[in-house]
Amino acid sequence: MPSVVGLLEQRELTARRRVDELREEADRIQAELVAAEREWSEWVIARSRVGEVLSPGEGDIAGPDAVEKPSDRGEPPALPASSAAAKPKSVVPMWRAGLARSALSADYQRIVQALADRGRLGQGPLTCQEMAACFGLDPVPAKIEALRSKAKRLTARGWLVEPEPGRFTLAMALAGPGGGS
Repeated sequence: MPSVVGLLEQRELTARRRVDELREEADRIQAELVAAEREWSEWVIARSRVGEVLSPGEGDIAGPDAVEKPSDRGEPPALPASSAAAKPKSVVPMWRAGLARSALSADYQRIVQALADRGRLGQGPLTCQEMAACFGLDPVPAKIEALRSKAKRLTARGWLVEPEPGRFTLAMALAGPGGGS
C-alpha cells in the first residue's frame, strides 16, 4: 500500500509540471500577442496616413516638399490628436514622441501618472502591490495581478521600464521634462 505522503508528492509533482507547461505556453502566447499588436499598430498607422493623404485639404495644400520626415532618432512621426484620443477599453499604443498620456485609457493613465509623480519626488520604482495601495485598492492577488498585467503591457509598449523584476518606473523619454504629457 503506497504512503499518503508519497501519493501527495506525486500529485504535487504532476500539478507543478502542469503549471510549468502552462507558464511556458503563456509566455509563448504573450510573445505572439506583442508581435501581433505591433503589426496591428503599424496597420492602424498606415491606414491613418493614407486617410490623411486622401482626405480633402482643410485650407492648406501640402506640396511635394511638405512630406513629414521621421525624427533622426528613428521614431515614427506623431499621429494627429484625433487618432490618438483614448477610447474606453482601447489598446495601449506604442509610445512615440509627441504622443500624450491622454492616448491611454483611464486605468493606464493612472499608473503612468502615479509613476510620474513618484519620479518628480525623486522616489524609486513602484511594485504592483505599492501601486494598489496608492490607488486605494485591496491588496488581494486579483487586483495586484491586474495592475501587473497593465504595467507589463505599458512596459512592452515603451511607456514604462522594469529596472528590477516586479518594480516599474517611467521610461526615460517620458520621465524627462514634459515628456509624453
